[in-house]
Amino acid sequence: MIEVKEISLSDKKGKKQFFKFLIDLYRGNKYAAPNFYFDEFAEFDPAVNDAFRFADCRMFLAYKDGKIAGRIAGIWHRGANEKFGKKELRFTRFDVIDDFEVTKALFEKLIAWAKELGMEEIIGPISFSDLNEEGMLVDGFDKESSYIELYNYPYYVEHMEKLGAYKVVDWTSYLIKVPEAPDMRAKKLSEEICKKHGFRVLDMGYYFKHDKKTFDKYGMKCLDVLDEAFAPLFGTSPLNEKQKARELATIKQVFVPELACAVADPDDNVAVYGFMMPRISEAMRKGKGHIFPFGLIPFIKAMNNIEVADMMSVGVMKKYANTGAVAVVIDKCLEGLIKLGVKYLETGPELENNSNIQHLWKSYNPQLIKRRRCWGLKVL
Repeated sequence: MIEVKEISLSDKKGKKQFFKFLIDLYRGNKYAAPNFYFDEFAEFDPAVNDAFRFADCRMFLAYKDGKIAGRIAGIWHRGANEKFGKKELRFTRFDVIDDFEVTKALFEKLIAWAKELGMEEIIGPISFSDLNEEGMLVDGFDKESSYIELYNYPYYVEHMEKLGAYKVVDWTSYLIKVPEAPDMRAKKLSEEICKKHGFRVLDMGYYFKHDKKTFDKYGMKCLDVLDEAFAPLFGTSPLNEKQKARELATIKQVFVPELACAVADPDDNVAVYGFMMPRISEAMRKGKGHIFPFGLIPFIKAMNNIEVADMMSVGVMKKYANTGAVAVVIDKCLEGLIKLGVKYLETGPELENNSNIQHLWKSYNPQLIKRRRCWGLKVL
């Protein structure tokens, strides 16, 4: 017998069961990187996540013979629908045992809600904003997930196909072998671009250690650039100051000076930035939803002995989009990776049709290693 129950956003016990199901489902899986409880509670707390000002959310747990067998959350993102002129209901945090009937029961709840709202399509996995994990893994099941990625078993894809779901868009991830020495051509180009446009590379490492106020100022300006640069992309929605401040707080938790670059223009605005982070997936697995106590030592190890770095985001101010400004970030990122002895850089999910971002690393023989999909379901 399958039963689906709704979890109230104010039900802390129910939400903990909702978040714990993911950890239990992937226990022992060496590729999955389960979310931290503190991240998940914050994401689904209207008092913390300011996206709730323009979005509603409902959470569901499925039980089979009295035992939790699946979960899903639906997001009615009024802001994104208004921006793109859509009537969509998003789904996120979809996880399930290998039983299609459980999947079907979970999606029936979302379909019913979508009909109540007058929505025409259900899409996902996609969360409140482009800052969150998105896309269902359809290729690359034998590759480790990063902090910003979702992992899922191959049978999820079979379940979606049986539902009649179709591809809306894919995100691709690439692996780049870090060169042993700096690219002098890139360095020369970077210097020429800085000189031509009056750019200066900000010492974010110094600010992080000695001047937190200045670090926060430029950090928020980086997120302003992200908001502007990502605006036309699929699934994005405008970020307000509270959302940006929350994202900056997350960045500071995993900040490594050599893995970040911010470049200011003559008006002291951030023209272009790039942010990478150490791969902390092992700490996420060991911690089982927490940093303390079991995830602490793996986290410290990951932050200080970096073998793989994950590219979080790169953004350039619209007015500098065609100036080659991103070359400055590429140069500084490679310089930092080489200095730290990092062996590989993973780009993270990139929209398959975003040629601008995919051209950034073309000189470094990127290897396609993962593909994630946003599915669509018509609401009939």
